[in-house]
Amino acid sequence: MAESKENIFLFVPNIIGFARIILAIIAFYVMRTNCLLACGCYITSALLDAFDGHAARLLNQSTKFGAMLDQLTDRAGTAGLVMTLATFYPEYTFWFQMSLVIDITCHWLYLHTTTLQGKTSHKFIDMSENPIMHLYYTNKNVLFTMCAGNEAFYTGLYMMHFDKGPNVMGIGLYELIVWISMPIAVVKTCISVLHGIVASMNLAIIDCKERVALAQKQNN
Repeated sequence: MAESKENIFLFVPNIIGFARIILAIIAFYVMRTNCLLACGCYITSALLDAFDGHAARLLNQSTKFGAMLDQLTDRAGTAGLVMTLATFYPEYTFWFQMSLVIDITCHWLYLHTTTLQGKTSHKFIDMSENPIMHLYYTNKNVLFTMCAGNEAFYTGLYMMHFDKGPNVMGIGLYELIVWISMPIAVVKTCISVLHGIVASMNLAIIDCKERVALAQKQNN
């Protein structure tokens, strides 16, 4: 059987992913000094996240590399912003650290475990069976609101460091965005924790199955 000569790296969704990385790097480089350029690059990078998935489905270019690239770019982008926020608001460093750790570890563990289990067994714990999580997974508007709200919270905090924004009902626009989006960011963090817990339980199931299979092999 002939091997595929397709260049996965040149698939449209992956090219979008590479563009997101370049924009994020530019944002990181100017993040402490140029609010407008940093926000423009960072927000554009985040918005492109909505297009790579559509491109993958439309062009039949879904790949494991693309899925990993998408997740890592999301996590790295947020990490860079949160690290900067810790320098802007040092009194809240612990909370930024916890947010960063939860975001990276829980998402990585969930994605890695999903890849290992291959969704071949009904014995794995499936969060989509929960009504709330089913809504989170199947309703694109809910998912977009959660992701956008989370980004709005951290971006609003970033912009507040330079200027609170135009006055709206006696409060700065950027500060208002932070207060409105903060509950969404908290809920999304809780969902990330739940992802980590369920992924850990599913990983334990995989371990148990492998240990049983190994014991049976040794007994034979």
